[in-house]
Amino acid sequence: MASRFVVGIDLGTTNCALAFVDTVAGKDAKVTPFPIAQVVAQGAVEDRPLLPSFLYLPGDGEQPAGALKLPWDSKRDYAVGEFARVFGSQVPTRLVASAKSWLCHPDVDRKAPILPHRAPDTGARKVSPVDATTRYLKHIAEAWNHTHAGKDAANKLEAQDIVLTVPASFDAAARELTVEAARAAGFEHLTLLEEPQAAFYAWLDRTGDDWRKQVGVGEMVLVADVGGGTTDFTLIEVGEEGGNLALTRLAVGDHLLLGGDNMDLALAYSVAQALSAKGTKLDAGQMLQLTYACRNAKEELFTRPKLQSAPVTVLGKGRSIVGGSIKHDLARADLEKVLVDGFFPDCPRDAAPATGRVGGLAELGLPYVSDAGITRHLASFLSRQAEALANRASAAKKKPAASASVPGAILFNGGVFKGDVLRNRLIGVLGAWAKSAKADATRELPGADLDLAVARGAAYYGLVKRGKGVRIRGGTARSYYIGVETNMPAVPGFAPPIKAICVAPFGMEEGSESDIPSYEVGVRVGTEAEFRFLGSTVRRDDAAGTVVEDWQGQVDELAPVKTTLEAKGTTAGGQVVPVHLHSKVTAVGQLELWLQSRDGKQKWKLEFNAREGK
Repeated sequence: MASRFVVGIDLGTTNCALAFVDTVAGKDAKVTPFPIAQVVAQGAVEDRPLLPSFLYLPGDGEQPAGALKLPWDSKRDYAVGEFARVFGSQVPTRLVASAKSWLCHPDVDRKAPILPHRAPDTGARKVSPVDATTRYLKHIAEAWNHTHAGKDAANKLEAQDIVLTVPASFDAAARELTVEAARAAGFEHLTLLEEPQAAFYAWLDRTGDDWRKQVGVGEMVLVADVGGGTTDFTLIEVGEEGGNLALTRLAVGDHLLLGGDNMDLALAYSVAQALSAKGTKLDAGQMLQLTYACRNAKEELFTRPKLQSAPVTVLGKGRSIVGGSIKHDLARADLEKVLVDGFFPDCPRDAAPATGRVGGLAELGLPYVSDAGITRHLASFLSRQAEALANRASAAKKKPAASASVPGAILFNGGVFKGDVLRNRLIGVLGAWAKSAKADATRELPGADLDLAVARGAAYYGLVKRGKGVRIRGGTARSYYIGVETNMPAVPGFAPPIKAICVAPFGMEEGSESDIPSYEVGVRVGTEAEFRFLGSTVRRDDAAGTVVEDWQGQVDELAPVKTTLEAKGTTAGGQVVPVHLHSKVTAVGQLELWLQSRDGKQKWKLEFNAREGK
């Protein structure tokens, strides 16, 4: 039986949001944002449209009894949301931030208590990225249930159809961890949706039937999504079927750990230099405080266009009042110079991001991209996709579709684009690219809701799944492969070449399966082995079972899986068993890969290993 509500949850790096549709309303049902109750000051609870994705973990005896209590929990000993964001910025060693970025970090144990990242190893409360994510989702469920459920279990959030959003660039392991956190929060009726698609769904909902007048057949629409932790690019193609417009998600960009967090840090370094010039130098702890203070100042300047500066305050050194506070006014002109020139530089349409020098030793932390120029990453993405589409059309002996190198329209998403100057710069850069390509200038699609679009679009997609609304065809965002070592004699100094076997074609739909009996491989059981997973956003025509021998430059390695497959029945440990591959994309959107023995009596599921780093 279908639930009464369809609910969209934006699980953002900086903010979470929820929107829903009450299907009881029938034809009058509409997407409605849900304000989330949260602690905003000690002993004060308010409903806010966004739940900041921050978790504050007080030390023993730090908070007076009841200071963090919620209407549904009078003994809560941690805070999620606005109070955590504001108060925790003064004590960053007790503040969990950017948990979503850590959730997709392949080189750490994402189930281990590693956050807050800067907290001391002993004596501090810590949680895992998965646990932090679970707490955000549980808080959302508790707030919903307090308002909507009462004593009716059927109205609890856990009983509703939930559409949970993830970055388009999340790999299978990060998606699986997201699902694991959602399950731990009690969500069973779950579907994953890519954030840029959700933003486009929100635009479709707000625009109504007029969307067909704003885009044309053969046109490419770029969704530029720059959030707190990631930059996501998605291309949606406008096609035609039976005289009607049809939408297909054609391509997604690589995972770029680049967004508002990087901008806050850049502003902090800029302010630190200004303070240093006046004789004030900050230590590491104060730099953390300054970063959070710059984030608050940036958001204030973005939301209040007439404001010319915003205060930045850092606590002085020492515990006594003599230490005082360090204050600085962040001017709008300085903010725009740092962010526009640093993150949206002018560049040609054939630009490529710079590759940073790789040092032998590096401080442990998030794997940020080495080049902060978002426009250079966009140029590279569009160039790769334009080449892939041209090659595809040539192979099919068809006329190329509209070039992806200059999209016809752009839809902005993400809190970063609250700054008009940033949207205008990106439009200007795209305009210069269009001029050089002798194409029409890219136009902005109006009506974006930068705070709530993803949640609203996710709720709208919940209706689409029930047969209402306009659907964007998509499926898997990349083709997935497994690496198989070539059988050849040992050669000193050379490892056997790796063939990439396609196990999930690009666009494989949720709920579908693919059996690959034509390609048999040997798997060693009863001993630990490493399985190499690969993915491609440009090889769109590989079918399940396609063997790619020369894959460098077109297929990228993903996080490998290290596991021991159980030796079953009479099979001895260490024995090589002939198997064929079977893949499945679940209704949730997770990729599963099974190894099935020749006789069909044994099978093993390869789990994406998120418990250990590489």
